[in-house]
Amino acid sequence: MEIPDPEALDVEAEPMDLDIYYEDADVLVVNKPRGMVVHPAPGHVSGTLVNGLMAHCKDLSGINGVMRPGIVHRIDKDTSGLLMVAKNDMAHESLVNQLVAKTVTRKYTAVVHGIIQHDTGTIDAPIGRERKKDRQSMTVTKENAKQAVTHFDVIERFKDFTVVECRLETGRTHQIRVHMKYIGYPLAGDPKYGPRKTVDFNGQLLHAGVLGFDHPRTGEYIEFTAPIPADMQAFIDSLRNND
Repeated sequence: MEIPDPEALDVEAEPMDLDIYYEDADVLVVNKPRGMVVHPAPGHVSGTLVNGLMAHCKDLSGINGVMRPGIVHRIDKDTSGLLMVAKNDMAHESLVNQLVAKTVTRKYTAVVHGIIQHDTGTIDAPIGRERKKDRQSMTVTKENAKQAVTHFDVIERFKDFTVVECRLETGRTHQIRVHMKYIGYPLAGDPKYGPRKTVDFNGQLLHAGVLGFDHPRTGEYIEFTAPIPADMQAFIDSLRNND
């Protein structure tokens, strides 16, 4: 029996309001809202960041194919924050090389369950796909895994939660979510890696607030900061008020 090749999705440009922090002929930095998927996939063919970028930019790097034009790195649907986008292949290659060389600054603010006693730490634990349960889930494992390193600093402690800043040295799928669960402090609101009875928040409390890199054309280091979204800040304020 001959099995036909899967049909490529028809990705269409969709005008939408984008929170753009920086843009020139080579790169764009955008603040993605929580709840938005980065690129089209089966089940999410419209309303993604890529659909909006195609309408805004017209031309994007084609290195990642028609489904992910311009996309150099990703953040999860329910994670908000800054992403760098390549508008041509030169910029794409430069930004990817910087990610490989671990010279890109990526800092996230997260709210986790539990009270972390030490002020700073490093999690160096390889991450691979979960084999026994959900293949869409990741886990710390030695089987078919890739090196993953997350550094964190405690920002504020509350009765049952801790606010931390996480800095990525590598960029594995769900890395911060998996690593914080691994050390016993899962992200609040995380439907996949958090406790079954979690907080009243739609998605993990995780925000990619700082992004810095060398400009592909000039070599100048540029860095951007996006404030914590209002709903996440309100959650943190409620912890502070009830502490």
